[in-house]
Amino acid sequence: MIPSNQQDKNNFIYAQSHYHGEFKPKYLAFNANLQEFARKIGYISALETAGKLSPEEAYKQIQILWKQLKHSKKELGIGNEVK
Repeated sequence: MIPSNQQDKNNFIYAQSHYHGEFKPKYLAFNANLQEFARKIGYISALETAGKLSPEEAYKQIQILWKQLKHSKKELGIGNEVK
């Protein structure tokens, strides 16, 4: 079991917003992937701004994350619905 103060830190660092869109399991899964993508982009941006990552390395990492997000969208079938 995680101590209360550690859980508070985890909730702060890995905060996740509540999903308010149309409820479908695939939309919920994609939303979680999108939030993780945004969090990681924020970290990469901060590291590049602080000089800990080169702009080229930051770009490469963001490109990899973008491809993973696109793959997630495709695998979940988001955007392929017929109305």
